[in-house]
Amino acid sequence: MATAPILNVAFPAADAVKNQAFESNGVGTPKVNGQSFSELMRQVAVDGIDRTNTSETQATKSLNKSTDIVDVVTAVTNAEVTLETAIAVRDRIIQAYQNIIRMPV
Repeated sequence: MATAPILNVAFPAADAVKNQAFESNGVGTPKVNGQSFSELMRQVAVDGIDRTNTSETQATKSLNKSTDIVDVVTAVTNAEVTLETAIAVRDRIIQAYQNIIRMPV
C-alpha cells in the first residue's frame, strides 16, 4: 500500500498545514492556524477511534443483515488504513528517538 494515500486519509489537515507559516504561542510550541501539534495528534487519534467504532458498528449490522456488505468492507478498510498509519507514525517516532539517543554529546 502506498504511503501518500494513507497520509491523505489519516491526516486530513495536512494539506492545510503544510502551506501555512508557523507562529509561536509564547511557550515555544509552534502553532499553525491556532492548532498546536498536540491538538493535531489528539484530532487524529479521535478520528481513528471514530473509524474503528464505525467499523465495529457496520460489522454488527452485517450480523443482523441490516446493512450491505460493501459498507462493512469500506468501514473495515478505513479502520485498517488508520491502524497502519498509526503504526507507521509510531515507528517513525521511535526511529527519531533512537537517532536522538545516538547523537554525540
